[in-house]
Amino acid sequence: MAITAASRLGISAFDNTNIVELRPNWSKEDAQIAIAAVYRQVLGNDHLMKSERLTSAESLLGDGSIPVREFVRAVAKSELYKAKFFYNNYHPRTIELNFKHLLGRAPYDEAEIIEHLDLYQNQGFEADIDSYLDSDEYVQNFGENIVPYYRGFSTQRGQKTVGFTRMFQLYQGYANSDRAQGNTGSPRLTYDLARNIATPVNSPGGRGSLSGTTTTERGNLYRLRVTKGAIGRAPQIRRSLQEYVVPYERLSATLQKINKQGGRVISLTNA
Repeated sequence: MAITAASRLGISAFDNTNIVELRPNWSKEDAQIAIAAVYRQVLGNDHLMKSERLTSAESLLGDGSIPVREFVRAVAKSELYKAKFFYNNYHPRTIELNFKHLLGRAPYDEAEIIEHLDLYQNQGFEADIDSYLDSDEYVQNFGENIVPYYRGFSTQRGQKTVGFTRMFQLYQGYANSDRAQGNTGSPRLTYDLARNIATPVNSPGGRGSLSGTTTTERGNLYRLRVTKGAIGRAPQIRRSLQEYVVPYERLSATLQKINKQGGRVISLTNA
């Protein structure tokens, strides 16, 4: 159950979450409700213009050709999603939002961030999205026809306590969107994840919104441990280990450079 101070912390909207599910014998109206709920969840409550709607995928869901999970997959892999949350964001921020949008929780630890960085660098964006939607966690919580929802504010089996406090960094109020928050392209949890510490919860901001600690202020230095890939078509005999110490504002550019050079990030910590 949700915490008793939900109204003061700004999460009362999730006390009695109405789970949206397409059950047997669903109607066209039910499908439209599910479609709207998917857009709201996966796009982080951001405004959706009529011209941006994925009409083909909507039709497939509306006639029963695909389940809700496949519609979620279509939205998460779309150019629309990439434009909102991938192209202009630091990659760790994209991963934080993928967890929030697709699994309804915050990442628990640095290992989860590194896992998805590695998956993206080696297999690409779509494979990384598939890893969330094809995971046992997704299937057990949402199955084929439940629209993902924020699980991070409720105590439940399989939910780590640290995930509860981390959600306050990723959620800024029921009426807020993930692109309306200040400094949207920057990750929120890098500092706490790197040190494996719980994220404090501060008093709500204006209008009942939430606020956590500022964990990724500019000026911080980060240490990346990288295995270096082969150059060009040269045969790879042995992978060498390198370390980079970079300021926060160069973190994203450095990750892109490592990716282009065929390297693989094995750890990301605060220097």
